[in-house]
Amino acid sequence: MTRPMLTQREAATACGVSRTTIRRRREAGDLPGAVQDESRGWLIPVEDLLAAGLRLNAPAGPDVPAADSAAAGTGGHHQDHGHGQGDDVAGLRAELERVRQEHALAVAEERHGRELAEAEAVHLRAQLGARAEHIADLQQALRALTPAPVRTELPPSVPGQAGGGRPAEPEPPEPEAAGGERRRWWRRG
Repeated sequence: MTRPMLTQREAATACGVSRTTIRRRREAGDLPGAVQDESRGWLIPVEDLLAAGLRLNAPAGPDVPAADSAAAGTGGHHQDHGHGQGDDVAGLRAELERVRQEHALAVAEERHGRELAEAEAVHLRAQLGARAEHIADLQQALRALTPAPVRTELPPSVPGQAGGGRPAEPEPPEPEAAGGERRRWWRRG
């Protein structure tokens, strides 16, 4: 969808104000969507004019009644012209209302999209936090399962010391038997 853009002169004419008023409003930041075009000069979106509180196509004077047209000697031609102008104004008002509705819809869609994005960001942060906790748990389990180098070199426990389920005097490991089997170094009891 392309937004209708008016030059400063067109905007001033459509709103019934001077070009200086449009320029001042643009410079004050009231028309944030205004862009400068090399060939046409400043282009101002219709939505910005409406948002700034300006009225487009300010109502013209009353239409000439049909009886006055006939009395003036202009016949149906002037009446058709007046009627056509009224149709133009009505058409422009309908177009303005359509543009307002499209703008309101676009704003609502943008707001909804922003809310969805924020909700998704919250969800992703929660997932990231849960995964970080899971990784920390896995790292702790890995450290617990990884044998420490000093565990293999610990001396056997001495009788009377705490730590208990080990035999009081374990036998040292015996060399491998002739069949390639290792002999057990603990006593069967």
